[in-house]
Amino acid sequence: MTGFKNFILRGNLIELATAFIMAAAFAAVVTATVTIIMDLIGKIGGTPNFSDYTPGGIHVGAWITAVLSFLIIAAVVYYAIVLPYTKAKERFFPAEPEGTPADIALLTEIRDALVAQRGGTAGPAGPTA
Repeated sequence: MTGFKNFILRGNLIELATAFIMAAAFAAVVTATVTIIMDLIGKIGGTPNFSDYTPGGIHVGAWITAVLSFLIIAAVVYYAIVLPYTKAKERFFPAEPEGTPADIALLTEIRDALVAQRGGTAGPAGPTA
């Protein structure tokens, strides 16, 4: 029983499950949006389902429908999720100003301490001989 409890409580299992459920729900929204856009394309230029389109006997219609659906889905996801999320993240959680990484700062301190111990001076590119 302890192993099962550790499995459930360890890591991001709950977050992953929540993300999966939300993704499934959002997939229905995206599918409905794609249907609306495909219907609009159908109003403009005819039937939005190209599955029966076979120029020269080659069935490219299903591929055209799939590509159009993919592009519409990508646009909906980008403009409805990615772009607003990025803007909200920048607004509410601004990035910290870039500085010297901790490991570089530590190496610089060590270099300066070694140079001071030898009695020399350290420039931006390192100790001078």
